[in-house]
Amino acid sequence: MTTRGVDAVLAHLAKLPPQESLTLAEQRAQYERAERAFPIPADVTVERVTAPVAPAEWLAPPSARADIVVLYLHGGGYVIGSPRSPRHLAAAIARAARARALVLDYRLAPEHPFPAALEDAVAAYRWLLAQGQAPASLVVAGDSAGGGLTVATLVALRELGVPLPAAGVCISPWVDLTCSAPSYATNAAADPIVRPAIVAEMARAYLAGADPKTPLASPRFADLSGLPPLLIHVGRDEVLLDDATGLTECLKVAGVAARLEIVPRMVHVWHWFLPMLDEAQTAVDEIGAFVNAHVG
Repeated sequence: MTTRGVDAVLAHLAKLPPQESLTLAEQRAQYERAERAFPIPADVTVERVTAPVAPAEWLAPPSARADIVVLYLHGGGYVIGSPRSPRHLAAAIARAARARALVLDYRLAPEHPFPAALEDAVAAYRWLLAQGQAPASLVVAGDSAGGGLTVATLVALRELGVPLPAAGVCISPWVDLTCSAPSYATNAAADPIVRPAIVAEMARAYLAGADPKTPLASPRFADLSGLPPLLIHVGRDEVLLDDATGLTECLKVAGVAARLEIVPRMVHVWHWFLPMLDEAQTAVDEIGAFVNAHVG
């Protein structure tokens, strides 16, 4: 990360009130304001749809091929977020992949705890297939909780016997809701975004009493065999570093082609800071290349 990039990102984060001081409603409102800070380019079309029960947004840059689709699952600890919050990032990934992106507005906890988000993601994927989308030209991607939901969705689809997509992409994935990995302690001071105590609260809200090692809630503990190739990005100083490395190890043990990129000094989901960081564009371009290398 360049010094100028570090300063710009940290200055942006410093303007935000600490999550600990906010109610859930205030956290949700703050997350939604991301669209104002990072608007999507004017040439990206936005179409609202229902897929098939949860709202969603189609994002299509001018270069998009009609046959390639990225189903994008936003982050937010399963309790905050919507298609608006990652819109600029999903649009950038779509542009890099020359694809359309469907950004899902899955149900949130605590109003709708596990497995509501997973049910919505699986339903959206099956809806895409019903629309005529070929699995070989479909990729599931997500950031943070959406990265964990990406893996859980792939596992659920495999268990249901649904044809799997060409690949998956996990950006700073949260895949272990026990919140007990060593990096929760070792990287807590270095990570300016993810607060271990807040993450633990989010886990409790999503699980609503379920065992945190439930495989489809914490796919770190799932049978990962038979999944398509996955690209995993994580910053070296992230609280969720061990989630990403542990997931990669489990994927490789299961015989899955998993590619892990650990980037020094990057913040959680640094891709989100596209206007500020050259490294964010580099990461997005890498995702686009990965998508195009695997879709048919």
